[in-house]
Amino acid sequence: MGPIGKLKLGQNPMATATIAAVVILMNFIVIASAADVPKLEIFPSQKVQRKAVGQAMILTCRPNVPSPNLVADLQWKDNMNNTILPKPIVKQMSNMHQIYQPVYDSKGHRIRENTGRNPPMFTEYMTGTESLALIINHLSVEMEGKYYCTASYATNEILETSVTVKTYVGITWTNAPENQNPILGEDYVVRCEVKADPNPTIDWLRDGDQIRTGEKYVVETNGLLIRNVQESDDGIYTCRAAVLETGELVERTIRVEVYSRPAITYLPTTLEATEGKPFSANCTATGKPVPEIFWIKDATQQNVATADRFQVNPLTGVLNINSVTQDDYGTYTCIAKNDAGVVDQKTKLNVLITPSIHFLYNVTGDSQKEIALTCRAKGRPAPEITFSRWGSDDEYAAGVQVDDERITLEQHFDEEKGESSGTLRIARAQRSDDGLYQCKARNTGGTAYATGHITVQFPPDFSHMKDLPPVFSWEERKVNLTCLAMSIPNATIEWRWNGKPLKDLNDKNLQIVGTGPRSDLIVHPVARQYYSVYKCVATNILGTSQIDIQLKEARVPEPVPAAEPKQLTATSITFDIRSPPVEFGMPITAFTVQYKEAINPDWSTAMNRSWSPDSPYIVEGLKPQTMYHFRFAARNQVGLGMWGVNTQQSTPKRSAPEEPKPLHSPVQNDIEEPVVVSPYSDHFELRWSVPADNGEPIDFYQVKYCPGVKMAGTWHELENQCQSVEVADSTSYEMSRLAGNTYYRIELRAHNIIGFSSPASVIMKTTRGIDVIQMAERQVLSSASIVGIAVGGVLLLLFIVDLLCCVTINMGVMASMCRRTKRSPSEIDEEAKLGRDEKQPLQTPTESIKQNSTVEFDGKFVHSRSGEIIGKNSAV
Repeated sequence: MGPIGKLKLGQNPMATATIAAVVILMNFIVIASAADVPKLEIFPSQKVQRKAVGQAMILTCRPNVPSPNLVADLQWKDNMNNTILPKPIVKQMSNMHQIYQPVYDSKGHRIRENTGRNPPMFTEYMTGTESLALIINHLSVEMEGKYYCTASYATNEILETSVTVKTYVGITWTNAPENQNPILGEDYVVRCEVKADPNPTIDWLRDGDQIRTGEKYVVETNGLLIRNVQESDDGIYTCRAAVLETGELVERTIRVEVYSRPAITYLPTTLEATEGKPFSANCTATGKPVPEIFWIKDATQQNVATADRFQVNPLTGVLNINSVTQDDYGTYTCIAKNDAGVVDQKTKLNVLITPSIHFLYNVTGDSQKEIALTCRAKGRPAPEITFSRWGSDDEYAAGVQVDDERITLEQHFDEEKGESSGTLRIARAQRSDDGLYQCKARNTGGTAYATGHITVQFPPDFSHMKDLPPVFSWEERKVNLTCLAMSIPNATIEWRWNGKPLKDLNDKNLQIVGTGPRSDLIVHPVARQYYSVYKCVATNILGTSQIDIQLKEARVPEPVPAAEPKQLTATSITFDIRSPPVEFGMPITAFTVQYKEAINPDWSTAMNRSWSPDSPYIVEGLKPQTMYHFRFAARNQVGLGMWGVNTQQSTPKRSAPEEPKPLHSPVQNDIEEPVVVSPYSDHFELRWSVPADNGEPIDFYQVKYCPGVKMAGTWHELENQCQSVEVADSTSYEMSRLAGNTYYRIELRAHNIIGFSSPASVIMKTTRGIDVIQMAERQVLSSASIVGIAVGGVLLLLFIVDLLCCVTINMGVMASMCRRTKRSPSEIDEEAKLGRDEKQPLQTPTESIKQNSTVEFDGKFVHSRSGEIIGKNSAV
């Protein structure tokens, strides 16, 4: 409204109307006159244009003049009063390529090379109009200010108008990630930084509820502080920014997921692998998200996952080595990494190298001097070296040996080189120290073995020959005298006789074979002078030793001084023979007996039997009730000696067999008598030897076995449960269907036509059987079953009463059973059964006689060695 419009209107209505009419008329005149004035108009028409930073903007300048064709040099000037140039013209070089002309400022200076993009601001004529547009593609704060539109009109009039551009900053999220990960247990600021002009206000929401500052949360300018983050703080948070002046309101949704830093939970401080073998190690870690695990070899800083022979599982942390080498030794770092952080821990990998022995030589030393056996080995860790005698598991301990202070084991280790050595020192070495020794190199990777020999040199020794018997010969038989000298180094041997070397005698009856360490002297004793003492002399570099070897003339044994009957049966006699005195080296090889009936005067028809000295002297096959004459002689390598003691003995009459002998040894002793324990709970095999039949053949055996118990030290049989069987043509019987954990008395008797032998008694106990419990379905008892149970209960009660009477007052049925006689063998008239005559004497089987001898004749020589002679029956 013009100045007139600004006059204050009075209270008079008439005056007011008049003034209004005048004002309208004057404005109309002004507008009409203004339409004829040349000018420039800017659209939008507001003098102040507000735009947000970053937005595009267009301003148009249009001339409002009577003659538009008189307008020239229409242009825009920026806030720095620089002319804003039009958009560069594009030259079409081809259908595919475009080249822009360089852009110059108002003074003609080139400000940039053409980049093929629109400049920040430029001018452009609007198609079909006379308007010049100012186009700003991206408004910035620096572009704020006053912009002018100018032109010349009719060559002499300058037209100008302006517009003010003001900028403001809209709500912009400068640091507000949509996914954020605080660390468990730490304070964390959920970042939400906002840029706006005017400054915005910030508040926070969670699950639609506004968050206020308190102990847990603190709303800060740059975000939301969460104290001591826990897993419960996971969730969706809303950051809300508002500009009150502009009414702008923007929300940012932020997902918060709590992470935890990685922590290595398992990694040994040291690891051990064996060279040449596969190896596996584990490094475990926890964290959120699941950490990725790396293994780094410190010496090379190499990630071993990229190395040959190595495999690493990044999720489980398992390290695998296909085949360990010595170069794998060293320190390794296990690294666990996730988005919350990184943690590492070191471990040392010790490569166990299996020991190998590379030095062990045989050694030789003199007796009574020190001998040292050294063994060297390699391995990691440096192996421990010990020694043991070959064939023994006992190892020498480090240091001086407790049981032999002469022996010391020295050990040395070099861990850096992985080498060690062991030396076994023997002071004042003895012959017993000679032999094989095993070196053992041992570490945690294994054990290596090597064998060396210690040779102890010593002078000749004949200790092994001092206890040998003399050498015997007879009937001019050649004999071999052997001399063997024990010595290291080997000794040479010389024979002497009567103080003179035999090699100088040139006696054809004395022949030397070998000069050491063994030498044999073959003597042909054609005259008594050759039965003499011969001296063997052995010599080596350490000394000389000698031994006497005596050659004696052998003779047959002296007569047997005594032979007495020890056991008689109707058909056999066992003798106790006293040996005649013998000479050392000429043992008795057999005893011989000749026997005949007393009514026979001719010894040439006598029977003959021989025994070895260590066998029972039994003459079998005799006639019952017959007188016999016996004479005895001893035999050695020379032959049978003279008949010695003559004795006569009568055999008893025919009778029942001898008592059989069970072939069982007690394995459990009861308080009063031995007990044989059966290995089974339900059966037992009884075995026995064949007894003497006493003139009549045994036709069967009787086996009787009864269960029983011991009460007050007395055996009580349950005779109603006894079983008796007869066994023919066998010396064993298997008792079956026995009760477990039960005592049985077994009686064994042999029977012939005359009667039974005395019984052999055995107490046997079966083992405890396995109780089998079967669960039966529950059934309703019938009336008959109930009656049976009642009767059984009454009988059990009577049995208990009777048992108490037996124990207390020795009365009752059981007491009567206990007083009964256990056996009553019938008497058989043996005289009525002695009516048979002997048709021929029983044949004595040929037997072998085994004995040790010192000489043996092979038809040419008598050798001094052990052997066997087989003795046979012979008639004299």
